[in-house]
Amino acid sequence: MAQFSLDKLVTALRAAGEDTRMRLLALCAQGEWTVSEIVQVIGQSQPRVSRHLKLLTEAQLLERFREGSWVFYRRAQTGEGARIARSLGRLLAADDPVLQRDRQRLSVIRDARRRAADAYFAGQAEAWDSEGDWGVPDGAVDKALLDLLANETEPSLLDIGTGTGRILQLLAPHIGFGLGIDHSPAMLSVARANLDRREAKNCQVRQGDMYALGLPDRSFSTVILHQVLHFADDPLAVLREAARVLTIGGRLIVVDLKAHSDESLRTSKQHRRLGFSSSEMAAWFADTGLEMHAGKTLSGAAHQTIVWHGTRCAAGASLSTTNLKSTATSAHRVA
Repeated sequence: MAQFSLDKLVTALRAAGEDTRMRLLALCAQGEWTVSEIVQVIGQSQPRVSRHLKLLTEAQLLERFREGSWVFYRRAQTGEGARIARSLGRLLAADDPVLQRDRQRLSVIRDARRRAADAYFAGQAEAWDSEGDWGVPDGAVDKALLDLLANETEPSLLDIGTGTGRILQLLAPHIGFGLGIDHSPAMLSVARANLDRREAKNCQVRQGDMYALGLPDRSFSTVILHQVLHFADDPLAVLREAARVLTIGGRLIVVDLKAHSDESLRTSKQHRRLGFSSSEMAAWFADTGLEMHAGKTLSGAAHQTIVWHGTRCAAGASLSTTNLKSTATSAHRVA
């Protein structure tokens, strides 16, 4: 059972010991949310909600981070505050009517965003691959992926957010079996046609949810998230689900934009996040039981893309504080 210092526990309990603030803790355990989104769920004024969020952040139960003009809140991910927040969350009844109502309101927000994203993807399916790597020189990402798989013996590959199936097409000759998951029927139609055209008979695609893959634990030796994570409400939840289906010693590869400030991508391309720092990615890999290796930075016309990768630790193993610091240091080399 987790134990906490007296001062930290008393401070945390004082901050959390109010109905609205407990609702906020439960809400922020389900993703990263802006103040305006939180106000829609909680049903209180923005100043009042902001005061509650400030108290929870000061108690280190929530994390606040700014990205361009947007400010996000999420449940703390590291330290004693994170452990206390998780412990408090486990004490809440899932069938509590107030929390159920909050989840229903949150579902409305998610559904509206998903419909907007689906409409965007449906209109972009045919031309999607032409902008997939954001101006990185032709073949640079492909080469990085092929290099990572060069010493694997017919790996099983899961491509989360497969889009038009381009990654499956690229890697089909080098894998034993490949499965692509995507939420967009329009993208999947294009992906199936592309795979048929290439006669990639060892690859399949299906509709699915990156937060709940519906696949067995430890069922793939390689999982790839190629330019997908910046669309996620809760990137860490996506990484946890990806790590769940990895075999022991299996590899997770994340290809995404380095943190940037181009806010136009929120509206023009439906990006939820403006890229990621390598220190943030290193912390997430460690959280999911993955040992991160040195990443590769690829410069494009307007943005930089990073290829992060890590291997899943043995069952029950976790990264030590020393290893986590080493992982973060290595990640900074490509930040």
